[in-house]
Amino acid sequence: MKITLTFDNGPEPEVTDHVLDVLGAERLRSTFFVIGEKLADPERRARAERARAEGHWIGNHSLTHSKPFGRREDRDGAEDEIGRAQRILGPLAHPDRLFRPFGGGGALDSGLLNRKVVDYLCAGGFTCVLWNCVPRDWEDPVGWVERALAQCHATPWSVVVLHDLPTGAMLNLGRFIERLRDAGAEIVQEFPPVCVPILRGRLMFPVDQYVAA
Repeated sequence: MKITLTFDNGPEPEVTDHVLDVLGAERLRSTFFVIGEKLADPERRARAERARAEGHWIGNHSLTHSKPFGRREDRDGAEDEIGRAQRILGPLAHPDRLFRPFGGGGALDSGLLNRKVVDYLCAGGFTCVLWNCVPRDWEDPVGWVERALAQCHATPWSVVVLHDLPTGAMLNLGRFIERLRDAGAEIVQEFPPVCVPILRGRLMFPVDQYVAA
């Protein structure tokens, strides 16, 4: 069983610091998919800088995290939400230009992307990173651990979506990692190919199921 830990929607000073402390103590590295507009706050940007300095990857999770691309009336948003966020990330960004779309509760359906966004990601050399484990930690700060474990056991290589947000959920991150270790899981930083439909601008497999008509 392989596990890749990822953290969306931050950075948030106290929570992100706690997550980094736990990961550091466990000698683990992960990816933080950050909200671009949050980096305008020096305190939040400092946490992203700390994460990168400690070996974690920093990815783009859009500028505002306001609406899934496939549900936008204009069927666009690429430059406003992806391009602007990438420029704000600047030197913090991973060289592969990691991007994770907003799924609206973790949904992997045709609301995720639109054709203009796919074309933009390919033209810009982005790597699109999806997921296959969403334990909904934002809804259930304690119970998410058991849900995550069940989902991880059902998949050979899980990309777990967690959130470094002030919900209290990350207080259980250490317990989750301990349970993964007890189960013999290998915790890695890389992503399984099945969760990377676009790699450095190249379509790796058809994305029609994720694209609005």
